[in-house]
Amino acid sequence: MTQVVTAMAKMRVYLTFPSELIQVPIIYHLGKDFDIVTNIRRADVTPNWGWVALELEGNEENLERAVAWLREKGIKVDPIDRDVLIP
Repeated sequence: MTQVVTAMAKMRVYLTFPSELIQVPIIYHLGKDFDIVTNIRRADVTPNWGWVALELEGNEENLERAVAWLREKGIKVDPIDRDVLIP
């Protein structure tokens, strides 16, 4: 039996949220809709704005789709760093 090892991509991003999205469960949807593991490293949220330093881990295609979705929602996405991990 041959086991296929898939490289998982890991990305750190800094997300800046507009006020109208503060109450929307955006990070929840990243995990549920894009099969991405999220890890909040740091955050600050007020009623008017918010930012999150977030680690994302999943396959490369899902990460790219998720980042595109975040931008479509009006969330500013700035990469912190990026690397590929092989289990």
